[in-house]
Amino acid sequence: MKIVSRKSLGGQCVFDIGLARDHNFLLDNGCVASNCFNKSHSVAYGYVTYQTAYLKANYPVEYMAALLSSVSGDQDKVQRYIANCRSMGIPVLPPDVNSSGEDFTPRGQQILFGLAAIKNLGAGPIAAILQARQEGGAFASLADLCSRLDSRSLNKKALEALIQTGALDLLEPNRHQLMNDLDMTMEWASRRAKEQASGQGNLFDFFGESSNTKTFDTAPKSSPVQDYSSQEKLRLEKELLGFYISDHPLNGVSRSAKLMAPINICDIPDSSETKMVTAIALILDIKEVVTKKGDRMAILQIEDLTGSTEAVVFPKTFDKVKHLLEKDKRLMVWGKIDRRDEQTQLIVDNMQPIESVRMVRVELTREQARDRQVLEQLKQALNPNPNNGNFSQGNSHNGNSGYNKNEPDRSAKIPVIAAIEYMPKLVRLGNQFWVEDEETAVKSLQNAGFKATYDSLVT
Repeated sequence: MKIVSRKSLGGQCVFDIGLARDHNFLLDNGCVASNCFNKSHSVAYGYVTYQTAYLKANYPVEYMAALLSSVSGDQDKVQRYIANCRSMGIPVLPPDVNSSGEDFTPRGQQILFGLAAIKNLGAGPIAAILQARQEGGAFASLADLCSRLDSRSLNKKALEALIQTGALDLLEPNRHQLMNDLDMTMEWASRRAKEQASGQGNLFDFFGESSNTKTFDTAPKSSPVQDYSSQEKLRLEKELLGFYISDHPLNGVSRSAKLMAPINICDIPDSSETKMVTAIALILDIKEVVTKKGDRMAILQIEDLTGSTEAVVFPKTFDKVKHLLEKDKRLMVWGKIDRRDEQTQLIVDNMQPIESVRMVRVELTREQARDRQVLEQLKQALNPNPNNGNFSQGNSHNGNSGYNKNEPDRSAKIPVIAAIEYMPKLVRLGNQFWVEDEETAVKSLQNAGFKATYDSLVT
């Protein structure tokens, strides 16, 4: 059913006659509004769908900012929608104490992170920050922030959250230095506030607002320290936001990952896949388990740019991959989707560090790509398992796999990518054409007259 037109009929009183069974509704004039409940819902939902689709197509930045704000308390959804923003080419900027509002805010073609999505920063501190900023302008330094907001409005935990999520980076990019200065700056601001309240203000206070900078220069500072490493910054962001915002350990391989692992982790619960899937993922947590037979296995929490999921490593696989099980390890994971008791998880079959992941690339003209005889020669050069069926071509790297339903040889883990003349996107061949050794596959393709090379996932 589709909406052809709409016409207002004005206000109409309806009455629910209270029957236990399915029933129609009566208008006040005694006429029956047949099935009006179902039809009204269909029209309403259809119209709302049209409105949201229109807004997303014509005002994507504003739409995604509103969507993020509506789920700011749900870290999984925020992470998923931020990944959607990235795929739409909309950068989501880290929080900024001088620019961020309570909600996610459009700023040109970018979205500014909302303060409400930061852990340990409640509605009270956020309101105090926004009010102080409105009354006194932008904050000039950590000392300025502590002076204008006392510890009752903005406590130490909230200030640490602002520092470690990058909200003060434009005031002082060295987060480690800010953390070291925090205690003494808060003490200085508290002492200064008491002096002002008792009429014992600092000499500079008598010169008015033009001398504020000099006043804040008197704030104590600790000895200079080197900033946190990028890994430590990301770890702290993860603790306070539930996800990475300024960067992500997998950002550098995101484009290649679309070819190597077309299914996003956030899509696994809704995926209809029953065969083997691949994921480029980061290990968040590891829990080792000993079975009743005394065998060791592991339950992992893994994530990519879009979300996280549970992954189970049974004893047979655990013996093969246990040396790779480290927190923050970036891996390519092969496994099957398992659904039990309304819970979805990934059963791991194998793993490989992304630094050692390879892909074979073969160049084809448009004529070759359409020639069945050429494709058969390509198939023979790759020498797949003959029982895996006919040549099948996967979709371009848009997130859909398009693979033949037959599973590949479990020992073959290197995909073959086709670069077709004049096509802007690469094509990943069906996973029944995975090969075991990239050098052997490339040599075989070259001997058959194809132009082929192999590339690393991480360059």
